[in-house]
Amino acid sequence: MTTHHPIKPAWRCGGCAGEWPCQTRRRELRAEYDRAPVSLALYLAAQLVGATQDLAHVPAGHLHHRFLGWTR
Repeated sequence: MTTHHPIKPAWRCGGCAGEWPCQTRRRELRAEYDRAPVSLALYLAAQLVGATQDLAHVPAGHLHHRFLGWTR
């Protein structure tokens, strides 16, 4: 089990205190969803919705890149 889970409402990583999803969690998610990229995108989109409520001061483009932009 990972320690790199989001600490809300700041959306910081519980394992390394970086922005969630951090690089470690991204690697873990890629491995977990190796054969299901659409499911990964749906999971991250749901997390993005929650983050936009908590991080209303962060530009939408930054949040999009942070949560979904790296999945391509």
